[in-house]
Amino acid sequence: MSAMESHAVPYVEAQQAHASELPAAGVAALDRSRLEALEILGERGLPSQHDEDWKYTSIKPITRSRFSPAVSGVDCSEHFIAASAIDNLDAWQLVFADGFHLPHRSKTDGLPEGVQVTGLAEALTQDPAPIVDRLGFAMGEMPHGFSAMNSAFVGDGALVEVDPGVQLDKPIELLFVSGCSGEGFLSLPRNLVILGDGSEASIIERHISFGAERSLSNSLTEIILGKSATLNYCCAQDQAERTFHVGGLFCRLAQSAKFKATTITMGRSWVRNDARINLDAEGAHANLDGAYLAFGRCHVDNHTHISHNAPECTSRECYKGVLGDRGHAVFHGRIVVQPHAQKTDSEQSNQNLLLSADAQIDTKPQLEIYADDVKCAHGATVGQLDEAALFYLVSRGVDRETARRMLTQAFAAEILETVTPSALQNYLASRVLSQLSPAVPPEAVA
Repeated sequence: MSAMESHAVPYVEAQQAHASELPAAGVAALDRSRLEALEILGERGLPSQHDEDWKYTSIKPITRSRFSPAVSGVDCSEHFIAASAIDNLDAWQLVFADGFHLPHRSKTDGLPEGVQVTGLAEALTQDPAPIVDRLGFAMGEMPHGFSAMNSAFVGDGALVEVDPGVQLDKPIELLFVSGCSGEGFLSLPRNLVILGDGSEASIIERHISFGAERSLSNSLTEIILGKSATLNYCCAQDQAERTFHVGGLFCRLAQSAKFKATTITMGRSWVRNDARINLDAEGAHANLDGAYLAFGRCHVDNHTHISHNAPECTSRECYKGVLGDRGHAVFHGRIVVQPHAQKTDSEQSNQNLLLSADAQIDTKPQLEIYADDVKCAHGATVGQLDEAALFYLVSRGVDRETARRMLTQAFAAEILETVTPSALQNYLASRVLSQLSPAVPPEAVA
């Protein structure tokens, strides 16, 4: 047995011990899919740096500890939820403690007809068949052992379903709080979002920590967009230093569907994000934006994969990172244009700002083009603050430290300015500013 397989054993054993307690246990199709995922986890194990997609990310910080799956019944205080609220945000909200839905903390009153926003476990218990049929569809092949782990334990999380033609006039916030169970627990939220033909919605997925307890969050979100559906999605990760976070985002787009996703990664934790987007029919469009901060000994790894599977689809991708201290970030963006995906129009960019000599970025933008009538571009930049811009500000009376902070904030602002609604944009800008202010050193990298 390899080391990575042995690291998976405690989680395999935990699933086997609690399989009968999972929601909708006994539903044959769901039991079968959980078992298949468990077998993949046992055979493949957890990823190692021998895997090309994990070459620059070690999971040793996770495997040094053993995490026990959290159990239902955990709660999170009303005071903490209120203190974590986004000012002036008018939204429906589902609240989760270590992956478990808290109906008494959630706000779903006033949802229009044709919209279902509830906990996945509740929906599985009431009517499992239509959900089981669609679980795993957006993800397809499991990319690594963490996604297999989530699928083996699939139980609670969010279910958002919008009927054809329904257009929501305010966002849905999914608030995930880690560390509520105490030290050494694992949360495994699984989210399923389904938008019918011609529908429109906005979803905010927010991950925060309760206290400083050591915890592991293994979250997976699947999104299925019908014809001409539009989804505006924002994921904000702002967790404590001892929280490890593995995030998966998987989306399939039908004809003329539009998907805009923004991922903002803050905090001083260990984070791995995988986003896999499939443009499955003509006229689909995906826009992926991301901003990540890596200070202290923070490690942030963003892997994206956009597959153009049909003609005349478009995609735009821009990820920007600000790194300081001994922060380490990884970006691997892959765009694949299939042979029949003629008239593809795709652009990808990764830009990084290093604020210290010890900060490190490994970036790999990648195009795989198997069609001949396409328009594709990609690129990456790594640099320091512009000395000419610094000189300009200082020459006009701005002190050097303030000037450096202003330029750093402006660098990240390009991504933040695309976020809606304005209440969310203001909240994220404030959180980013609070982390940048003490992190921007007075002098540039030599």
